[in-house]
Amino acid sequence: MKVTSDDIKMTPPQELENHDRTHLHHVGLRVYYDEANGDESETVDALSVIEQQQIEASLPLYKRLYHKWLRIYHQNSFLILVTLAILLAYAYPPLGAVYLKPKITAKWIAVILIFFMAGMGIKTEEFSKAFLRGYFNTYIQLFNFVVVSAAVYGFSRFMLYVKALPESLADGMTICSTLSVSVNMGIVLTKVVGGDEAAAVFDAAFGNFLGVFLSPALILMYLGLNADVNLADVTLSLFLRVILPLLVGQLVRNFIPPAKEFAIKHGKWFRHGQEYCLVFIVYTIFCKTFLKGSDAKVGDVFITIACVVFMLILLMSVAWVSLGLLFPTQPKLQAMGLFGCTHKTVAVGIPMIEAIYADNPLVGLYVLPLLIWYTTQLVLGTAAAPYIAAYIIRKELKLGQPTEPQPDAVLDMAESGGVANNEAALVKNEDAPPSPVDTIGSIESSSVSNVTALKQDNEQREE
Repeated sequence: MKVTSDDIKMTPPQELENHDRTHLHHVGLRVYYDEANGDESETVDALSVIEQQQIEASLPLYKRLYHKWLRIYHQNSFLILVTLAILLAYAYPPLGAVYLKPKITAKWIAVILIFFMAGMGIKTEEFSKAFLRGYFNTYIQLFNFVVVSAAVYGFSRFMLYVKALPESLADGMTICSTLSVSVNMGIVLTKVVGGDEAAAVFDAAFGNFLGVFLSPALILMYLGLNADVNLADVTLSLFLRVILPLLVGQLVRNFIPPAKEFAIKHGKWFRHGQEYCLVFIVYTIFCKTFLKGSDAKVGDVFITIACVVFMLILLMSVAWVSLGLLFPTQPKLQAMGLFGCTHKTVAVGIPMIEAIYADNPLVGLYVLPLLIWYTTQLVLGTAAAPYIAAYIIRKELKLGQPTEPQPDAVLDMAESGGVANNEAALVKNEDAPPSPVDTIGSIESSSVSNVTALKQDNEQREE
């Protein structure tokens, strides 16, 4: 038996709430109906916003607050957990720096697990598409690795020269700029605005695979070696903890079909596992930093936030203008390129920084700019989404191209709370769209209405 939206509308909220076999799921208020045999359950499609509001309004206050908190948590789970981890590390640093044996648990076990699951998730079959848009894909990777890192390195050296930033945070900004594109955020934002999703998938997969080898080389080129970093040890550590698990994950994915099916079927638990591993690494990193002290003050952190926001806005502007000049008749590629050129990954970046600077007491300050960059790219991307969607529609109509606007996708983002955030979701169902659980941020519905109105206005003019 499958419950429909009509059945729900006909069912009084009190009966719906008290029914012993039906309950509201806290994300999107989806309804699950358990069959009599107890073995299977079916879900109805996401209810309309009005239906959701009517059902939620009928619940007691404490349940409404509970559902609201759960939505906020699932929309921002990684950022919330990282914040709590840093506060906990500050409260009692010895726990994560000494007693939890971070040189084994965080330095080896957590990092190996993350990159093994990353190998299971990277779609190397997408690499065959590189030659279809070789010029575009090359430009995206060059901009993300070379242009961004060179610009941030120059800016961070200037801030260091004028003594506006301590060396640790200036180096952290440079390290962040050498990392590859985010794994999921760019793909979901591209899909939401109606951009070229296939290009986003390729560049995310290829960029992260390339970044495992290229990012350490760029860090070495910009920052060189110091007393805390031994080249031979770093090379061996990267191979054993990063490259080898990644390659093993790829071999398992491509040559053991049951393992690949298992990863897809249980993708939710893989995502949670990766997220918790990342949070644990961040926790031990900051425990070590707080225990041994650092050269940064609270004011330096706020200056770093301002610097990251400034650089990201500047780089996004340069990327948008350059994409418009190089690909003037391909607005979908321009939209995808905006995210692909400037986004940075935390899922690969944090364990890689830990692998390179594991014994450096300032490693927490090397990670901090990346966490700020990740949050900023999320906020800016979410805010720009409806305007980019409107641009694609307007540009395609102007060029006389068959337009396939996705106002529904932007509307879904506005209704459900925004853009997928779980950067740790390196292994996920290839055939399924992002889950409502993996959403963060918000877009005002008025902006969506503007997108739809613009499309209708242009259609009337053409008629």
